[in-house]
Amino acid sequence: MRTFVPACLLALAAPLCLAQNLASADASSGPTAVPKKPISFDVSAIDKTADPCTDFYQYACGNWKKDNPIPADQVRWGRFNELSDRNNYLLYTELKVAADAPKTPLQKKYGDYFAACMNVALVDSLGAKPLQPELAMIEGLKSNKELAALNVALFKEHGGGELLGVGVSQDQKDSSKQILSTGQGGLSLPDRDYYLNPDARFVKIRAQYVDHVTKMFVLLGDTPEKAATEADNVMRIEVALAKGSMDRVEMRDPAKRYHIMTIAEMQKLTPDYNWPQFLGGIGMGSVPTVNVSSPGFFTTVNTVLDTESLSSLKSYLRWHTLHGAAPLLSAPFQEENFAFFSATLQGQKEEQPRWKRCTRLTDSALGEAVGQDWVKQNFPPDAKDNMENLVHALEAALAQDIAQLPWMSPETKVEAKKKLDSIRDKIGYPAHWRDYSKLEVKRDDLLGNIQRSDIFEYNRNLSKYGKPVDETEWGMTPPTVNAYYNPPQNDINFPAGILQPPFFDNSKDPAVNFGAIGVVIGHEMTHGFDDQGAKYDLHGNVNQWWTNDDLAKFKDRTECEAKEYDGFEVAPGQNLNGHLTLGENTADNGGIRIAFQALQSVLAKEGKDAEEAKIDGYTPAQRFFISFGQVWCENKTEQSARVGAKTDPHSSGQWRVKGVVQNFDEFGKAFGCKVGQPMMPASGGCRVW
Repeated sequence: MRTFVPACLLALAAPLCLAQNLASADASSGPTAVPKKPISFDVSAIDKTADPCTDFYQYACGNWKKDNPIPADQVRWGRFNELSDRNNYLLYTELKVAADAPKTPLQKKYGDYFAACMNVALVDSLGAKPLQPELAMIEGLKSNKELAALNVALFKEHGGGELLGVGVSQDQKDSSKQILSTGQGGLSLPDRDYYLNPDARFVKIRAQYVDHVTKMFVLLGDTPEKAATEADNVMRIEVALAKGSMDRVEMRDPAKRYHIMTIAEMQKLTPDYNWPQFLGGIGMGSVPTVNVSSPGFFTTVNTVLDTESLSSLKSYLRWHTLHGAAPLLSAPFQEENFAFFSATLQGQKEEQPRWKRCTRLTDSALGEAVGQDWVKQNFPPDAKDNMENLVHALEAALAQDIAQLPWMSPETKVEAKKKLDSIRDKIGYPAHWRDYSKLEVKRDDLLGNIQRSDIFEYNRNLSKYGKPVDETEWGMTPPTVNAYYNPPQNDINFPAGILQPPFFDNSKDPAVNFGAIGVVIGHEMTHGFDDQGAKYDLHGNVNQWWTNDDLAKFKDRTECEAKEYDGFEVAPGQNLNGHLTLGENTADNGGIRIAFQALQSVLAKEGKDAEEAKIDGYTPAQRFFISFGQVWCENKTEQSARVGAKTDPHSSGQWRVKGVVQNFDEFGKAFGCKVGQPMMPASGGCRVW
């Protein structure tokens, strides 16, 4: 657990937001081929042997899936990946130039960062040496009760820290305030279920994990006997932490993760952790209260500190230090890390080329430095103007949707409209670029650069405490292929990286763009009114703005969706968790209705009809739905599908398509489906917005 900054972003495609794994021994100097530019509305991707009314996902994506097997260095390959791969290549070309011949101080900084990552010979020659200062600090721990002091030192010198820490976030009861918060973590496997589920598959994974930890300790220099003992210590502590953690569905409820406590109250929960010492050591000693999102986790951590031996705690701390750095160390560490976390858990066959991983690493650390130059080349001003027009069209459609909802009272509609009118639109890139002048980068110190970047970001976060909220700040870098809605700020954010084919192409007809990026826009807007976002008012505060009767109707409708998606299988014997994916499913279903309504308005102004003016043999309505479906074309390994079902709040591609169209009668009308067919069920499906 290397960071304590709470995340509140509701992302469009979480697998693309996951931390990139850098584990590899590949020393390739650069790409062997230029990734092709994705295209919008790919007629060749359509499987015309399939019946769209029976399986629309197969119809829209069947040939694409057949022609696009998962690359050996991926666990999932979809349209998002196509564009991300292209963006990553364009970013790499920029970084390569900056590393070889920088023209500005900023280019030298991110060029040196990239060059340090690409210096495989130096990384391999160092082995685990870069970790020795941190490991020595852990070895010097004299008592479990000294963990707070150790964490202070780790944060200041290495950007680390384990088990307990704090970060600054907006107060969900008063979004104008920025407060200290603390959460839960400390696990290495993807989810608490991996430690607790008695199913044979999870039992096997746990055994493989212990074997992996043992091998890693041996690489660090331990004897096999000591390494095995340490691995057992790690597993025992992580199992305890898993038992004391809230599950992912519970964590989606703002009320369950909001517990304002004084420092004295926190100290009572964890008497073995010196909170005044820790907070004072990081410069937050005068803070009177902290939001403790998971009090049960606090109690569990204290039990661990109280019952585990000092040597066991050191095993745990050593492991997390090693595990966090493994992708940045020499080849043996990288290869063993990849073998378990990528190959075993996710089904990945080969590691990604180093240039890809170093590009993403640099973007992650210096995204708004690299992004300044990237958007100049890849996001012209007219692209931003066009996107703003689309957003305004979608906002008008959502306002119309709210006004026409048959189940919502006039009183609640007024409040919903107020919230919609208050949504801020952030498109492309920040209005003000982040200042990296205080971040030191060395061309010959990969791990040191990572640690200094962590320290820089941690201090930047802590510096927000007590200050006005910066409503212009972004949570994603400009080249990112993603988007998000932020409930406390009530804003929608669309990085430049996603505003290009297959999502947006100004040369295409409106039906194609509204079916792709239009649905994305509608999706993010609907997040403000999903089962989580609906708990926040127009100011970003958790506050009931519904009438009690409307809230009950809303919950009934979201529960319909949850039960529906519970029945969707993503791997043999593995279904989606309808409550984990509820927010994203609600946004998907609402987003497509809003986008289709906006398209109809545009066509009406042009004197056209959604059932007329065929292009490529398809009406505008059909092109809209095919464009939507093709955004989610994907192939993924069974292992990654299983991990996603446990950890990802988004449904898999096929169910993001089929689940949505079977709930929207306009789809059935567009393709002439009969009531009772799979994509047009007699029940009429579920509808919230």
